[in-house]
Amino acid sequence: MKTVAVIGGGAAGMIACGKAAEQADKVILIEPNPMLGKKVRITGKGRCNITNSAEIEDILGNIPTNAKFLYSALYQFTNQDVIAFFEQLGVPTKEERGGRIFPVSDSARDVAEALKHYALQKNVTWKHCRATGLLIENGVLGGVKTEQGDIIADCVIVATGGLSYPLTGSTGDGYRFAGQAGHSIVPPRPSLIPMVTEEKWVSELMGLSLKNVELSLYNQKGKKIFTDFGEMLFTHFGISGPIVLSASAHIKNPEKERYEVKIDLKPALSAEQLDKRICRDFETYHKKHFQNALDDLLPKALIPVIIELSGIEPHKEVNAITREERLRLGAVLKALPLHIRGVRDISEAIVTAGGVSVREINPSTMESKLVSGLYFAGEVIDVDAYTGGFNLQIAFSTGYLAGENAASDI
Repeated sequence: MKTVAVIGGGAAGMIACGKAAEQADKVILIEPNPMLGKKVRITGKGRCNITNSAEIEDILGNIPTNAKFLYSALYQFTNQDVIAFFEQLGVPTKEERGGRIFPVSDSARDVAEALKHYALQKNVTWKHCRATGLLIENGVLGGVKTEQGDIIADCVIVATGGLSYPLTGSTGDGYRFAGQAGHSIVPPRPSLIPMVTEEKWVSELMGLSLKNVELSLYNQKGKKIFTDFGEMLFTHFGISGPIVLSASAHIKNPEKERYEVKIDLKPALSAEQLDKRICRDFETYHKKHFQNALDDLLPKALIPVIIELSGIEPHKEVNAITREERLRLGAVLKALPLHIRGVRDISEAIVTAGGVSVREINPSTMESKLVSGLYFAGEVIDVDAYTGGFNLQIAFSTGYLAGENAASDI
């Protein structure tokens, strides 16, 4: 009797479970939550961005941490395979801007239920209990310890997620299990997470969304380490939104290192083109006060902030504004500065960076290089990506590989 145990009923765990069940005699899924795919059900604001239509090389380019490790996994179970997989499970998909792939129904629940249906095949038993450790004796894997007793298995797949969204079950248990097997753990940290700014004026803009802006992130040496174009949002503590979340993947040590963000509010215009645009607006409103001459250029809520940062007296008549002042205004619009004090708590992160070191996992199979029969899948591994469906693609590809190899290698 060949048995595979899968710890974790998230995206990676469910696909690993279903794939293993296609070959193994018996699969045991260990998940204490009363529902499978709890985190999947809330991703993408309940719509679930399952993957991205980009070429595989471009997907790898959207993975800032250990992309090379995922080369084999992404080519063995591609984004096109993921789309076809869900189509076969009755979840047709559609493509939106940026290559993001969503279910036609816009329902993350449909995605989770399809994965659940795939996972719970007739030779799969779902144990509603918490795993407490691995059964390892003299370096040989024997199964899983749980709150309800030991589960004997030939192979074990650890797909427990990271530390983000702990209410969905991501409590970091997988790091402990990996450590028990002798694996090195890269310290977990939040990724895809809102940033906290030193500037207090952001709270005055809470709820303001900016579209088609360019964000650049600089380290404390003044080197640009990330840039992206898209949408962002002001909050009561700082900034959020897609381009901010992706930039946060590059904030490695916010407690010790200082970072700065610069927002280009008019990325489609060069500095010279923007100056000409400002000149035209100033001609139109030449008899008005400066504070009343920016309505065509900026969202109303942003105008007082820009005025203050430009250093131009708000009641100054537009026709009295000097060239130097006008250029200063243009400079602020092209590089609105924000100083980053840190990021929000890891419980608010969309994904966890860090995890089981990729140096100790076979990238072609997801099997541990230290303990035969032990596999890892998903967020528990030290890999993470930007927003856009890339993190779920990683979960699906690594889960597929782990399930296939755990079952076939017995």
